[in-house]
Order: sequence, then C-alpha cells, then structure tokens
Amino acid sequence: MQLAQRLRPPGGTGPVRLYLAVAAGSFRRYSTYRAATLAGAFTNTVFGFILAYTFLALWQARPGVGGYDTNQAVTYIWVSQALLITVAVWGGGFQDDVQERFRNGDIAVDLYRPVDFMGWWLAADLGRAAFQLIGRGVAPTVAGVLAFDIRLPAHPYTWAAFLVSVLLAVLVSFGLRYLVSLTGFWLHDSEGVRSVMVVVALFFSGALLPLTLFPGRLGELARLLPWSALIQLPTDVFLERRSGTALLGGLGFQAAWAVLLLAAGRLVQLLATRKVVVHGG
Repeated sequence: MQLAQRLRPPGGTGPVRLYLAVAAGSFRRYSTYRAATLAGAFTNTVFGFILAYTFLALWQARPGVGGYDTNQAVTYIWVSQALLITVAVWGGGFQDDVQERFRNGDIAVDLYRPVDFMGWWLAADLGRAAFQLIGRGVAPTVAGVLAFDIRLPAHPYTWAAFLVSVLLAVLVSFGLRYLVSLTGFWLHDSEGVRSVMVVVALFFSGALLPLTLFPGRLGELARLLPWSALIQLPTDVFLERRSGTALLGGLGFQAAWAVLLLAAGRLVQLLATRKVVVHGG
C-alpha cells in the first residue's frame, strides 16, 4: 500500500492504470523468488507423479469411476497440480501481508489511503496468480504430457474457456481469502480461521479427489459450494466435460460465486472499518 502515491497515474486518468501497475508489480515481485519457484514447481511435479500413479492404480481397479476414463483421471491430476498454487488452495498470497499489517497497526493507515483497499489487494492477487500459473503451472503440466498419455483439449476455444475459468477461480479464491482476512478486525489474528479454511478448501475444491467421487448428498453439496469453483470446474473445462450450455452454466456458477463473495467482502469491510482497533494505540 505504501506505493499507492507513487503508482497513481498522472493527470487523473482513473484507477485502471493504477491497478494494472499494482498487478504488474505483484507479478514482478513473485518473479524475483526464482529458487522458491523452481523448488515449488519441482514439488508439484513430484506430487503429480505420485498422485498420477495412484490414480492409475485406482482406475485400473475401478474403470470409469466418477465418470472419468483413465486418461482423463491422469490429466485431472496434472491440471489440478498446475492450479493448486495459482488459485491459492493452501491460502497465502495477500493474506500474509494483510495479517502482518494487522499485527503492526499499519492497517489503520491503509484504510485512509486514496486507494480502494479491496481493489488494491485484488489487483495484487491477480498479478500473483498470473505468475504462479506460468511459474508453477507450466513445468508440472509439461512433465505430465511427456510422461503420461494426457488428454489435451481438442478444440481451440477450450483453451480460452479454460483461462476464463481460471480467472474466475482466482476471483472466487480471493473472495474467500479476503473474508477470512477480514476476521482480523475482530480477532487481531486470523491464523486459526485460515488453518480451518485450508482444510475445507483442500477437501471441497477437488484438489484431493474429483468431487464426482464423493457419495450421495455429500457430492451434491460439494458441487454447490464455492470451493468447487477453484479446481473441479476449471479442470472439467480443460477436459471438455462441459460444452455448450453446460460450459456457460459452469462459468456462470463461478461468476455468481465471485460476485457474491466480493460483495460480501465489501459489506464486511464496511462493518469492520466503523471501528478499527489498533494494538497499542
């Protein structure tokens, strides 16, 4: 937030250039962590191999389970590994920065800056996600393509639909993480809530297993919750399991949850900022 004044576009040209600058700055920030990016990509690749062989064994024993054939099941693993950090299923991203500002009291200053608080962090998170999709997503996917019989999209428009779905997944993820971060206004430390949300996100996003494997009403509920928009839906778009109205319905589902969560974040922020409590002051 301390860069707001320096990044403000000259001549009063509006906030768009400012937020683009914030997103670009966030992209560059994460690109400087080369060793961490390489280590993370290697870790995603290793876990991809472990899970891919696990899925192969499961689908050989139970062909067609969950409505996926063997190639689709293996592809699901590699796409989900590419998205895991991009959509921040583990949390993190702007949450670490905001939590630190709660601890040291800088949050009170941030709220008086001439920049929208939510807009600033959303732009920063989009820049983070763009870098992670490239830095942590491409390498594991290439490894999967080289080592396994991966099912790539048959139609060019699928790639565009997939990128739109990933963007919406990031917006849904931001909305969820932003609401968790805002609990810091009352708790002063949202770490406990964050830990619970990570477990929920891993279970209900499809990061561990496709949600179609969940039995009965649990599966129906999981597919209605916002976390299904993080991994399950973008992966199904990539696998072309949705087309026509079903594809539009899936993207609409993601967009609806993104709007609802961002609106809820705005409302909670308004309620929280009526009285800001700063430690030691």
